[in-house]
Amino acid sequence: MSNILAGLFEHHSDYKKLESDLENSGISSSDYIVYLNSEASNAQYLASVAVKDSGQAESARNIFTQNAVIKTYFFENMSIDQANYDTIKKYIDARNRAEIHNSPDIKIKTSSDGMNSEVKF
Repeated sequence: MSNILAGLFEHHSDYKKLESDLENSGISSSDYIVYLNSEASNAQYLASVAVKDSGQAESARNIFTQNAVIKTYFFENMSIDQANYDTIKKYIDARNRAEIHNSPDIKIKTSSDGMNSEVKF
């Protein structure tokens, strides 16, 4: 069984160029899917590529990077037939909820000399 490398792309990147780059690298059209949102012309889009080994995964990841990928996700033991939009989106949403995001710097102000009867102006 193959693995799936999925990528979320910027709305300004061209999905046709992504398809062309994937096919020029030797990935057949039956080994990738580009999911487009038909409701909005400037929406982000998602793509999935079936990869068999780490070399193919790295090649696909490089192509994703050249085409303004926002984030990539790697799913093991999943075939391209199982990589429909709803399934991929469900797995991505679950991973994003489980991810620990950085919190902003928190400053805690403490008193250095405690309470006293002195009034400071």
